[in-house]
Amino acid sequence: MDDKEREFVLERLDLAVRKIEQCPGIVPLIPEVRTNIAFALSGAKSPEDVAAVDGRITVVNNLPKAAGPVRFGASDHLARLIIELHKYSEEIRSALNFRWNERIHQFVTEWAKVEKKQIGMIDRSKEPIELIGKDKMSVTWKVKEILSSTGGGVPEIVYETKGWGKEPLFLLIGKDPVALAEQLVAIARGYNQNVNGKR
Repeated sequence: MDDKEREFVLERLDLAVRKIEQCPGIVPLIPEVRTNIAFALSGAKSPEDVAAVDGRITVVNNLPKAAGPVRFGASDHLARLIIELHKYSEEIRSALNFRWNERIHQFVTEWAKVEKKQIGMIDRSKEPIELIGKDKMSVTWKVKEILSSTGGGVPEIVYETKGWGKEPLFLLIGKDPVALAEQLVAIARGYNQNVNGKR
């Protein structure tokens, strides 16, 4: 794989992480499992071809903070999801996760309408029993669920309902991690303003 492309992926992802770290308003959107953001090489075939934050993004001193550096192979589940979605839309190379709850859901639904972004869903209650707890096997099923919820298109936003031992989450999906980080910042600012008048 081209070293220049690998370097570009890491630099672009690093910039996205810095944008997230500079926005205190993101803290209420960081889930229990923490947030990660991933960016795949073009033609990525395995998680080793996808860069993400080592240790994910957590909260330190009331600020979002990457637990480690961005590196290839740092995410398994998010990486597999991007690779699978890429089969249906070639421009999909990046994704990030954030907290879901009823209040956030209400705000994101309104935000998506204004921004003209499509929302898809994964209903974990429909997950085949033989896939429960087997993340590597469940990704193909999840992507089929997403496409089924939108009528076949890959949406920009997905929410995943609570599953057995699984926290419900939102996902932002797109081609560029910096654009996704900027969307998360916009959602955080709007949500905080909506909830308590803070930016």
